[in-house]
Amino acid sequence: MTLTELEAAAPALKEYTKNMPEDIRSRCTVRTHAAGSIIHQKNMELGYFGIVAKGENRVINEFENGNVYMIESNKAIDFIGEVTILAGMSHTSVTIEAVTDNVVAYISRRDAERWLASDINILNLAARHTAFKLYRSSYNNGAKLFYPPSYLLLDYMVKYGRQNGMESSRGMGSSRGMGTSRTPVSVTVLRTRQMLQEEIGVNVKTLNRTIRQLKEEGFFSICKGKITFTREQYEKAIEWLEAEKDK
Repeated sequence: MTLTELEAAAPALKEYTKNMPEDIRSRCTVRTHAAGSIIHQKNMELGYFGIVAKGENRVINEFENGNVYMIESNKAIDFIGEVTILAGMSHTSVTIEAVTDNVVAYISRRDAERWLASDINILNLAARHTAFKLYRSSYNNGAKLFYPPSYLLLDYMVKYGRQNGMESSRGMGSSRGMGTSRTPVSVTVLRTRQMLQEEIGVNVKTLNRTIRQLKEEGFFSICKGKITFTREQYEKAIEWLEAEKDK
């Protein structure tokens, strides 16, 4: 696939590539990273810059003792390597793993640095993405230290539901529980227990115990090993979270 073909398949990409110099476009390559594969590894020398046109990935930090900490998850359009390049560092600071298939347009780091220096549009977009990630991280920083596991899991569930169309179901009155093309009847959290452990920041035993407890309390069901919840359960979780904040 060429960059032009990728732009046709993902029109939002054009806002990012519209001022890319022609010689850099000619050297651009498109690659698909399969779900579950590593896009790049922590402490790897960065020789490229990528724009994620399709897919979802997660950013994790791996430590020598084997522990893994999930920093954030991102959906297209997103960047690969922008933090390392903007920071002027040679090696990556995190590992990026594909959650779904990721289609990425790649150019060399040298080309990226020249493009960023000459095109205010792509520089602004890269800076805005980086600033948003920092804002999101700092806004939520500390939650894992001060909230109980039940709060962390339900908060994660609500955010996942919102990202997958549940938010618009609130306040629909008589239509609650009735599916529409935009508001799903239920949502399944497509994460393994290990991924949930890393993203929420609790150990496996605590996570499994919390899942059992919240399932018994009716906040969700388990379908083929995955957390699944309806609109009513989604709204019940929101009410519970709001009540906990008021305590």
